[in-house]
Amino acid sequence: MKIAILGTRGIPANYGGFETFAEQLGTRMAARGHEITVYGRKHYSTTDRRTYNGVNLVILPTIRHKYFDTVIHTLLSALHAMVRGYDVILICNAANSIFAILPRIFGTPTLVNVDGLERKRKKWNWLGRTYYLLSEWLSTFLPTRIVTDALVIQDYYATRYGKESAMIAYGAEVARRAAPEKLEPFGLKPNHYVLYVSRLEPENNAHLVIDAYEQIRTDMPLVIVGGAPYAAEYIARLKSTRDPRVKFLGFVFGEDYRALQQNAYCYVHATEVGGTHPALIEAMGAGNCALTLDTPENMEVMGDAGINYKSVDDLVVQLQRIVDTPEKIGEYRRRAMSRVMQYYNWEHITDQYEELLAEMAGLELTPGEVLPEEVEALVMLDQIPLEQPTADEINRPKRKAARTLP
Repeated sequence: MKIAILGTRGIPANYGGFETFAEQLGTRMAARGHEITVYGRKHYSTTDRRTYNGVNLVILPTIRHKYFDTVIHTLLSALHAMVRGYDVILICNAANSIFAILPRIFGTPTLVNVDGLERKRKKWNWLGRTYYLLSEWLSTFLPTRIVTDALVIQDYYATRYGKESAMIAYGAEVARRAAPEKLEPFGLKPNHYVLYVSRLEPENNAHLVIDAYEQIRTDMPLVIVGGAPYAAEYIARLKSTRDPRVKFLGFVFGEDYRALQQNAYCYVHATEVGGTHPALIEAMGAGNCALTLDTPENMEVMGDAGINYKSVDDLVVQLQRIVDTPEKIGEYRRRAMSRVMQYYNWEHITDQYEELLAEMAGLELTPGEVLPEEVEALVMLDQIPLEQPTADEINRPKRKAARTLP
């Protein structure tokens, strides 16, 4: 198939979840023989090349503004893509649903990944919230299909709009490897820091995590990974903490990010808005005991593989307990990695997108060569092996798309 992915900042990923999604899905689909193009924004691009790991890159300009950055770039991308002969176009973010109609004018089916309920984010004023609410409604009829990444969001669209959506989760890699050399530049030691990852915006509650950590008795630092382009005042408030144990690393990506995830003592998740949050799944796949704010979306991802909390005071109690009883960490790590392998495996997620996109494009998938995928889960604590998937799950056959014969 010839597929375009629109609505992200581009790849290689250097910002957030949609960018990682585009990189993971795009490169895996390209490896299966599909022609994949990812559209990116000029001011986020980190490469002058026009391909990345088999994926074609189209870099276009936009207006660098909180309210226009995404929509202007997606408009330009949709105009560029509508006459390029793609079999199907995947658009990320419900805010971009309005542009799904442009390729459809030329007969190209469009799929929109609506993400979570973006209109609930505190960073938006009434105009931004109204636009996102309008975009939710537009997504129910302008694209050919929509896809949600959590059952909670799927139920929301079904209940509020009577709209059926495909539910395909976000994914993560499963591995835990000691990497002390990669932690040295950050001044960290393996299994001796608590990790928090998110965009530093109010609804992700980094301030609540810091408030709780200031009450924890430990010499382990709290490591804050992330940033936000339009939240300088909030970030300044976070950095005003007088607790010297709190370390702000800014955005971290690639191997350094994986090392931070895989070598943390535990992980704290505090988002309250959205669907499936990539950082939580990545933390679980990296073998972390996750302490997670009790929201329906977060609990759907974590299940019984971690610890939930409901307030700052509750987080203080739960986190202090985990800090004081390291022998409890191992079981949570095993549960987390096993759950990611079962429900959030990137290869299985790629299978689901491949099947959906082929169906939309009027193509059929035919069996191809079987290429075994190595699924590795290394639990470093006590050297206790993690239960492995079956051979059938590992050796899922690759497929290629072929046009349906008349």
